[in-house]
Amino acid sequence: MGTVYVADEFNHRVMRWTHGATQGTVVVGGNGPGAGVNQLTDPIGLSFDRHGNIYVAEYGNQRAQRFSIEKGC
Repeated sequence: MGTVYVADEFNHRVMRWTHGATQGTVVVGGNGPGAGVNQLTDPIGLSFDRHGNIYVAEYGNQRAQRFSIEKGC
């Protein structure tokens, strides 16, 4: 097993759990709902590419954002 990413819609963040972890870490958002650069509003979907990017689809802001997971978002 590898790393698991979760779009945490109601807490406006994306969480990451690495193998063996007992607690996840916030990789994007978690600063309350909003439209700022590192803010999310109701993230509902995640996608990844082979270049180390995570794409986050937001219901609340009607947008998709790209973040580098190689750089720790």
